[in-house]
Amino acid sequence: MKDHYAILGVERDATSDAIKTAYRKMAAAYHPDRNAAPDAPAKFREAQEAYEILAEPPRRLAYDESRRRSLVDNPLDTAVQLWTTYLQKVLR
Repeated sequence: MKDHYAILGVERDATSDAIKTAYRKMAAAYHPDRNAAPDAPAKFREAQEAYEILAEPPRRLAYDESRRRSLVDNPLDTAVQLWTTYLQKVLR
């Protein structure tokens, strides 16, 4: 799973304005018309994809929930929750 927050260089609790600002900086730096580096188009597309997901609240919420379930954020807490739920069901 791609870490869209890391791609844009923002924290998980970043505001919409901070996400937009980070995206604009990356887009300006890696736009293929402005940057002739071979990896610029790929980085530009990554930034676009990250912004599309994080800029829309419902998509961002779904992405955050997916990250939580995949143990990206707070892996120990999530693992404890999963095992606790599992053991409670097994021991019933």
